[in-house]
Amino acid sequence: MEAAAEPGNLAGVRHIILVLSGKGGVGKSTISTELALALRHTGKKVGLLDVDLCGPSIPRMLRVQGRAVHQCDRGWLPVFVDQEQGISLMSVGFLLEKPDEAVVWRGPKKNALIKQFVSDVAWGPLDYLVVDTPPGTSDEHMAAVDALRPYGPLGALVVTTPQAVSVGDVRRELTFCRKVGLRVIGLVENMSGFVCPHCAECTHVFSRGGGEELARHTGVPFLGERARATWASALGGRTSPRPLHPKWEEEGVPPVLLGPGSSSPTTRFNGYG
Repeated sequence: MEAAAEPGNLAGVRHIILVLSGKGGVGKSTISTELALALRHTGKKVGLLDVDLCGPSIPRMLRVQGRAVHQCDRGWLPVFVDQEQGISLMSVGFLLEKPDEAVVWRGPKKNALIKQFVSDVAWGPLDYLVVDTPPGTSDEHMAAVDALRPYGPLGALVVTTPQAVSVGDVRRELTFCRKVGLRVIGLVENMSGFVCPHCAECTHVFSRGGGEELARHTGVPFLGERARATWASALGGRTSPRPLHPKWEEEGVPPVLLGPGSSSPTTRFNGYG
């Protein structure tokens, strides 16, 4: 608990959200990035911590790959994504000599770096810290939970796709959350359809409803679904993603989640918003 009193760490954070998935390739890092952007859109000060040490993709998504991490009297300075310094990002991707360099570390070294990201980074006051985790359940997840728990209640946002194989893996992820005492804020179904770039009609070519059904069976809040759109593949080329429908772009609405039966996105997470 002494670490929480030191300047330059996470003593000033209000809410911590870990983004989890049972398997890779479901868009967890994309959801983490869009969530951070949407929260910033509402005027919040956001930290984005990338602990997916073997696949650090968020720096590229936010077009800050290649940035250098500097030292200050309080530790490492995170990389600021926007000029207003509303989103601060820390990732192992900033520490690699080459962008395609593989991180071949054993568990203890990974765990030590995660703890350092929490305690030795000058995060400053934050409304939200969004933590992008590796797929599955591993030492990195335990290290992140143990390092972050002293700074307040933790919430878990679980990402799945509609397919049965992904939904099955998410069941194990929910079991992990229960075992380590993580409150599940809710479940998001990603890639629930494809949005036509011309007419904005959503076609459910990848099936639909697996995430909502799982949420109903497990008693977990279903936060909504996210369709796949052509702009998503180019997210690495922009710092503010386009909403899923042109009218939302005109109204300035963040694009993160579609609530069940709703025609507009929501970024409120059962007391976390």
